[in-house]
Amino acid sequence: MPSPSLQWFRTVEREGRTYVFDPLRRREVVLTPEEEVRQKVLYLLVEHLKVPAGLVAVEYSLKVNGLDKRADAVVFGKEGLPLMIVECKAPSVTLSEAVLDQAVRYHSALSPDYLLLTNGQSTYCFKAEGSILCSMDHLPDYAEMVGEKQG
Repeated sequence: MPSPSLQWFRTVEREGRTYVFDPLRRREVVLTPEEEVRQKVLYLLVEHLKVPAGLVAVEYSLKVNGLDKRADAVVFGKEGLPLMIVECKAPSVTLSEAVLDQAVRYHSALSPDYLLLTNGQSTYCFKAEGSILCSMDHLPDYAEMVGEKQG
C-alpha cells in the first residue's frame, strides 16, 4: 500500500495526451510506454524494496565518453554514493545486447554496486563484483544494497 505522501499511477488526460503524476519528481509527465515502466519500477523500489524516496534520482544526468546522457533512475546510499542504476525500456523494446551495452556504459560512468535493466516484461539485475557484472536471481532491497544484515 503506498504511503500517504506518495501517490502512484494518478493520471490525467489533457489535450489528447495522458499524463501521470511522478511523486518522486513531483510533477506530471507524459505517460509513454517507457514512462509507465519507469513508474512501475519506481513504485517497486520505494514501496516494496524499501528504498527511501529521497535517495532516488529520476532521469539522472551523467557523462558517458564526454556526452551528456540520462539514466532513468539512480538509487543512492545514505552517504550520497550511487548504489544502483536503473535503465527502463518500453515493453516493445527487446532487452538485447545493444540495450545491455548502453546500461553498462552508464554503469561504468558511476560505478554503482547494482544495475537493473527492465522493459516491464523482462527484468535483469546485476551486482558488480570487481569489474564484472554478475547476474542476480532476485532484486535486492535497500538493506541488501547498503550491506545491512538481514534479521
